Amino acid sequence: MYAYLFIISAAWTFQFIPTLVIALVAVAFLGMLVQNRIVVKRVRSRLAETDFTSKMMEQAVKINASNVVRFAIHEGIIEQLYGSIFPTRALTVEEWKSHVHPDDIEETLRRFRRMMAGKTLRDDFFYRWNFDFNGDQPLWGYMHNVSVVEMTPGTNIPQSIISTLHDETELREQELREEELTDKYRQVFEHSIIGLSFYSPEGWLLDANKEMRDICHFDSDTWDEHFSTTNLFEAMPFNELLDKYNIEELWCCSQSIVPERGIHDYLEIHLHPICDDEGQLVYIALAVRNITEERQMYLQAKENDIQIQKVNEEIMRYEEELRYMMEACDMRAWRASFAERKVRFFKGLGTLERELSFDEMERVFINETEALRLAFQDPYTNFNHAMTTIAETRPVFHEGQKPQWNQINSIPVYDDSGQLTGAFGLIRNISGMMEKQEQLKRETERANDSGRLKSVFLANMTHEIRTPLNAIVGFTDLLQTIESPDDKREMIRVIHNNCDMLLRLINDILVLSNMDANAMEIVPHDIDASRDFEELAKTLGQRVQEPGVEFQTDNPYEVFQTRLDSDRVNQVLTNFVTNAVKYTHKGHIRIGYRQEERQGKQGLYIYCEDTGSGIPKDKHAAIFERFVKLNDYVQGTGLGLPICKAIVEKCGGEIGLESEVGQGSLFWFWIPVEIREIKEKPVAS
Repeated sequence: MYAYLFIISAAWTFQFIPTLVIALVAVAFLGMLVQNRIVVKRVRSRLAETDFTSKMMEQAVKINASNVVRFAIHEGIIEQLYGSIFPTRALTVEEWKSHVHPDDIEETLRRFRRMMAGKTLRDDFFYRWNFDFNGDQPLWGYMHNVSVVEMTPGTNIPQSIISTLHDETELREQELREEELTDKYRQVFEHSIIGLSFYSPEGWLLDANKEMRDICHFDSDTWDEHFSTTNLFEAMPFNELLDKYNIEELWCCSQSIVPERGIHDYLEIHLHPICDDEGQLVYIALAVRNITEERQMYLQAKENDIQIQKVNEEIMRYEEELRYMMEACDMRAWRASFAERKVRFFKGLGTLERELSFDEMERVFINETEALRLAFQDPYTNFNHAMTTIAETRPVFHEGQKPQWNQINSIPVYDDSGQLTGAFGLIRNISGMMEKQEQLKRETERANDSGRLKSVFLANMTHEIRTPLNAIVGFTDLLQTIESPDDKREMIRVIHNNCDMLLRLINDILVLSNMDANAMEIVPHDIDASRDFEELAKTLGQRVQEPGVEFQTDNPYEVFQTRLDSDRVNQVLTNFVTNAVKYTHKGHIRIGYRQEERQGKQGLYIYCEDTGSGIPKDKHAAIFERFVKLNDYVQGTGLGLPICKAIVEKCGGEIGLESEVGQGSLFWFWIPVEIREIKEKPVAS
């Protein structure tokens, strides 16, 4: 336009006003320069703005970590405008399709075809993209695609499609993980064995899992008319336990009754407030567990425990009684295992006392031909039936080496298949019973002998009583006819001796009668044993009439203050001396006593020693039995020494003798006494 004006002006100027033309040309040129500068400035400004916008867009793409690609529709290529999703070269459509996931390719192509057909100018969708271009294993990622159609200038024909691609693999995977976790939590929530529900801060039901719906008898899986319209803070027991303005953790267990839903159950309830980071209440979580059956089971278990306790107490009582009975009877239970070849002995029902092998059990039996001993050598053959035997054995449960008698019972034991596996039974120590039987046998023999001896005794008594009576009667009749004083004195002495003999005989019979009736009494009193012994010795010395027999005494104390029944002690010593006089015809008879301690007790030891005919050793035990006389031709009833033994044992003492035939005898007894004062005689210089 400026050039056109310039030509017109020049023509006009040259024709009409040359000077003016020159001026106008100058002005026009100047104006053209100014206008040109303005245009250049505007172009530069627009270029600067375009560059700035391009850089801003580039920065925005970088910030979003996006890739920009252009699909040239007519060329059939896809080139990368920005990013690194493609190699440096452009991709053909087939190459591009090979990197889209097979499951997503159909939908992706459908969307691109709509844009290519001009039906959609903009689209936003996802597809999975293989980032691997090396032919290795596919490297799939989630691509967010935002596409815009670029038209041919001046037409409505799509020329290209510009796509912004954003790699959202991590975000998508995070979403999938969150969805999966949400599903898991939902599954846990829905299928929990505990009833769970959530309420709003205002107390309205939001959600409940299946267990809660079952507990509360909901109308459906999603809604219940009663509980959806009932506020938590108005329902029992929360209306009494909760402060709606200050919700706190709550644990309780109560019987819940909801007639509208037919609930009559015992529930264990846990209420937990859920708050946000600022402490504001967001939800109220409620966990409920129906413990009605557990309560019934608990009550039943409690009742069972009571019954079991009673049964256990009964079993313990029975076991204690059984243990007492077995201990009282010295009895054990035993069980034999053929596989282990062992025998176990039990006290009571289950207390193991001892364990022996079969070889050790064989050595227990004393008799080598004992049937039970042989049974342990071949148990499968010999223990297949019940057995009862009495065997003499070595001690199994007791100390010492003294043999014992045991009664042993046995029954076979079979397993579930009927195979013989062992034996069970009882073993009882019957040594005492055997001893009692032996003692009973001896006592029976003794009773038989006693009956015989009593018959002999009666015959002896008749003879013993008649002998002094005949002497007394005969010499009494003769006494009237004798005139010589010496003869009269001799007859009176004979009569006196026979009266004394008859009196002793009657006294022995009376003492024996008192012994049988347990009427003998020991009456201790304070005495000086030394003085009492001296007086008794003078009396007993007069009974020794044999010229060749010397009567000796042994009294080592001046004072011996003690407490005892002196009459009974003197009776025993008198009997010893009487017997010694009968059987001693030469030598001496010595009596004596001394202090002696036995078994930790102070006592008095008294003895009578003679040099008579002596007593055979096999008669030492029988000499203290009733009606026993070693010489039937010697006067006596055989009651003296049994009476002495009874007196000494009544005093809590011991009695015995030491004797050999032809060497004399030593009879002694010891009784416990309390010594008040003792003083020995001085030794003669």
